[in-house]
Amino acid sequence: MGWSNIVGHEHQIRVLKTALGTDRLAHAYLFAGPEGSGKESVAFEMAKILNCRHDEATGDRGSCGQCESCRQADRFMHPNIEYLFPVEAILLDSSDPSKKENKKLAEARERYEALIEEKKRNPYFTPAMERSMGILTEQVVMLQQKASLAPRDGGKKVFIISQAERLHPTAANKLLKLLEEPPAHVVFILVSSRPEAVLPTIRSRCQTLMFSRIRPVELEAWLSRSAPEIDETEKRFIAGFSRGNLRSAAGLLEGRSREGSLPAIVTLRDQAIDYLRNLLTPARFHEAIAACEEVSKNMTRPEQLMFLGSLLLFFQDVSRRGIDPTCTELNNPDLSMPVDRFVRGFPSCDLLRASTFIESAIRSIERNASPLLVMTGLTAELKGILAGKT
Repeated sequence: MGWSNIVGHEHQIRVLKTALGTDRLAHAYLFAGPEGSGKESVAFEMAKILNCRHDEATGDRGSCGQCESCRQADRFMHPNIEYLFPVEAILLDSSDPSKKENKKLAEARERYEALIEEKKRNPYFTPAMERSMGILTEQVVMLQQKASLAPRDGGKKVFIISQAERLHPTAANKLLKLLEEPPAHVVFILVSSRPEAVLPTIRSRCQTLMFSRIRPVELEAWLSRSAPEIDETEKRFIAGFSRGNLRSAAGLLEGRSREGSLPAIVTLRDQAIDYLRNLLTPARFHEAIAACEEVSKNMTRPEQLMFLGSLLLFFQDVSRRGIDPTCTELNNPDLSMPVDRFVRGFPSCDLLRASTFIESAIRSIERNASPLLVMTGLTAELKGILAGKT
């Protein structure tokens, strides 16, 4: 248990261990880095360590994972640990709602609880309610009230603020006042994949720890521990497909456990390759446009991201074979022949530029942009790149 459960991030863990061991913990941290890098899992481990009741729990070893305090933290029921993320305003309305509003409130609570359950299953999942306007002022006001109370059982109050870049401006200003005069018994951990969007005055009052994507070797080692029954081909596919994103890898692993294999992922990958083939064939360009509509209208957001991720992995394989025709370390070993045909047919294709546009499309989908507009724009860009246009 403890730090051994964290995937990667040796440097960040070493910094936190030192702070815990020397009793020089900062009052506020900003954990910044890519989505799915496991920042929040480190934040929760910190919270558990600061409240673990086991005699052998130390900053060096981490939490025990077995005491009542650790179990409460795992169930998101610890009185000293607060977890904030963007929620719907109706959940914070203290007025007496009508019967119609009661139904809306019950539905919102159901959506909230579903997100928490998903977070319990997948610690790398980042919850956010789609109808939320961000982290609201009322949420920070509640933090102010709780910060004034002493922690239970001699631990520390730990406030974990997920997606800190989504703090409403008024909420951010209230949080700033709390950070300016922090209670000694409170530790704030702000988590963000876009730290540049966090209020600069808030950033200046936090110790920033930068996190990076999980390296393939670390991801494969985690997969071996989490699912020792999977073979090397599946392990390589999941590690490559998730591109250092633990949330994606855990989701794929869960899907594999549920289905017993990876058929849905392979199907999406094959659809992505068919889309690329149609894009490369002038007479079949209309089929590529039809694929845009299929992806946009009939796929879920995770499926859209997998579709786009498959294109990235294919271009990565093309790049490897273009540099070394004997390279066998492919994301998709079963697509070796199509990869080689692409290398021969498009020797001067700007793969970096193509990959950059795909990465941009992925970010846009993640931020709720219109999938049809994103896919249409990407199709036009890729067609131009493949045709050798600048």
